[in-house]
Amino acid sequence: MHNDIPQLRQILKSAKTIAVVGLSAQWNRPSYFAAKYMQEHGYKIIPVNPRYAGQGQFPAEDILGQKCYASLLEIPEPVHLVDVFRKTEDVLPIAQEALQIGATCLWQQLGVENSEASTLFLNQGRHSVTNRCVKIEHARIFGGLNWVGVNTGIISAKRPID
Repeated sequence: MHNDIPQLRQILKSAKTIAVVGLSAQWNRPSYFAAKYMQEHGYKIIPVNPRYAGQGQFPAEDILGQKCYASLLEIPEPVHLVDVFRKTEDVLPIAQEALQIGATCLWQQLGVENSEASTLFLNQGRHSVTNRCVKIEHARIFGGLNWVGVNTGIISAKRPID
């Protein structure tokens, strides 16, 4: 695994495009927070979620201003990092698709740790990160992690203007 700080720094510095598998269109979901943060820090975010893509259950034209795809294989441009917001048992087929599209890193979010998927990536000479939040790691390594640990900009002590 590549869960040490020098490796995480190298991965986050080299990745420019992140496909977020399981990205929700709902602003209050962790996947949305993480993707929005990364987008605000210069990364191109590509949403991957069959629920929202095309004729899915809840079709959305886009998420965070980007077209949503049903699978990694539909993405028409290079992807550097695949960030997975899915259950551990769902990760292996995602990892196989990520290899097919040439992704250099498989990133499994907090609570997600599929060792078979990680081994698949590592055996191909690529990076694998498990049980880590890309937003938290970016903020921790490059600054931006405030005193409460997550600065989403949504919770505030300011009274709303009526």
